[in-house]
Amino acid sequence: MKLHRPWQWLLPCALALAACHGADDEDRAELSTNPQDILQLPADSPKVRRIREAEAIPEQRPLLEPLTGKITYDETRTVRVSSPIAGRVTAIPAQPGAVVRVGTPLLELDSPELGQAQAEYAKATADLKLAERDFERLKSLYDNGIAPHKEFHQAEDALERARSEAERSRLRLANLGVHEKRPDNHFTLKAPIAGVVTERNVNPGMEVRPDLPTPLFVISDLDRLWVLLDVFEKDLAVIHPGQDVKLTVPAYPDRWFPARIDYIGKVVDETTRTVKVRCLLPNPEGQLLPSMYASVEVESPPDDKAIVVPLTALFTEGESDWLFVSLGEGRYQKREVRVGLRLKKEAVLLEGVQPGERIVTDGALLLRSELDTAAGDGGKKP
Repeated sequence: MKLHRPWQWLLPCALALAACHGADDEDRAELSTNPQDILQLPADSPKVRRIREAEAIPEQRPLLEPLTGKITYDETRTVRVSSPIAGRVTAIPAQPGAVVRVGTPLLELDSPELGQAQAEYAKATADLKLAERDFERLKSLYDNGIAPHKEFHQAEDALERARSEAERSRLRLANLGVHEKRPDNHFTLKAPIAGVVTERNVNPGMEVRPDLPTPLFVISDLDRLWVLLDVFEKDLAVIHPGQDVKLTVPAYPDRWFPARIDYIGKVVDETTRTVKVRCLLPNPEGQLLPSMYASVEVESPPDDKAIVVPLTALFTEGESDWLFVSLGEGRYQKREVRVGLRLKKEAVLLEGVQPGERIVTDGALLLRSELDTAAGDGGKKP
């Protein structure tokens, strides 16, 4: 009879048990590469109240630090109105903030200059009629061989000069928007576009003339505005016309307003090394006003998302960045992450955290201190 030694049957069992333990170790490795990086805080610990957490949710990847912009008029929808003729202001129907349409009266003038233009038109019209009668008379005589050729052509030239003068005086009144041809010195300045009277620089009794340095009125359609930015030349590669941006203003700090890049300047300012960028800003509710300052964020494409964490969540050890991930029930895991763009208040994570995990946003340094203390005590939990 052949006898079996004890170690011959013990060896397969040992190998099987080792294989089972190896599988369990691999499962645990997926949860934590280093058990010493896990900290357990008791539920009644007062330090728990100093910990703030947030879920890691992918959002549109920021491309730049927020830019400071200034809201201005959309110059394609804005006019600065001056008087085309000299005169004294007798009435100002339009007040600041008034909504006007094309042709709405803005102010009224007593203008001797207008009266003179009307008188010139009346004289030119009378001279034209006289020239027409003289021409018809001489033409009849010329056709019948009575009037000489020279007189006929002189009458023809006089008629052309009278027509030109009458047309010139008519166009002068038409350019002023005056339809009343009788001299009355009364001129009404009207709105050339529809919009809101945002500025008024005229008072009753004031003498105005066309060469005043300041416009009498500014009228703008405030349903759309511009946002002007100064972008550093090193950041030009990440922006392009048609790109979406969003902005917020101090008046509405909890609200974002959408805008779109419309134009990128072609010259770099040699002093600031920046380029002027213009954005179109819809303003259908009229909440935004010219001269407001805004904080503008340049957005990546809608499908380019990343996990963005506040800088308070990160700490540095050696040359690496770390943060804590909450495992639930007071357990926190110290985890190394790779940071991409680092902004003033937040950072974009490239690796280390998965969507849906809970990140410690405040209290990371406290947890780090507790973890170092636990490691120094031989791994004892606090």
